[in-house]
Amino acid sequence: MVTKNVICFPFLLFFTGYAAGEVLFSTLNPTLVVQASPKAGNVLNVGEDHITVTWSLNQSLPHGTDQQYKRITIKLCYAPLSQKDRAWRKTVDDMKKDKTCQFKIAAQPYNPNNSTVTVSWLIERDIPTATYFIRAYASDSQDNKLAYGQTTNKNKTTNLFEIQGITGRHASLDIAAACFSAFSVFSLFGFFIREKWAAKRAQKK
Repeated sequence: MVTKNVICFPFLLFFTGYAAGEVLFSTLNPTLVVQASPKAGNVLNVGEDHITVTWSLNQSLPHGTDQQYKRITIKLCYAPLSQKDRAWRKTVDDMKKDKTCQFKIAAQPYNPNNSTVTVSWLIERDIPTATYFIRAYASDSQDNKLAYGQTTNKNKTTNLFEIQGITGRHASLDIAAACFSAFSVFSLFGFFIREKWAAKRAQKK
């Protein structure tokens, strides 16, 4: 009886965790093949450059592997280089706590009859400067993640690219500063003319 309890306990923990929506990244199968337009070392700009992502199911897998797949979500993910000393970007095995992939590129229903899907995404202006890769997740009808694929290797060290975010100074701010400076000059000049006119008027009296 003791032996049976020892054997069943880990299984019960796994089943309970899954039923509660707890999914560990380490349990996901890498069944998706993901490719993206940025090459290793490329530097892209927010609000200007597009990223094209193509994903498909690994055709070498047994038939029925994707039976429970209902949705595909593609995300932009931080590379380890841009996670160092940044707890808000930390990788955690528990998918609910993981901060690796915070930016959604696309989400679409899974179609088993469409073997290859391509999406294009304009890099949004709120994306911070960092080094990235791209990952796709396959989820079931309850939105539990079942599988994934990514543009980098397991250690997340290959095919990484950079995105250059907004640096703080914006064109509209520069224009506003220039207008304010011009207004200040004209105001000072007007004040000088007024004072000079007032002095001449006083002399005539």
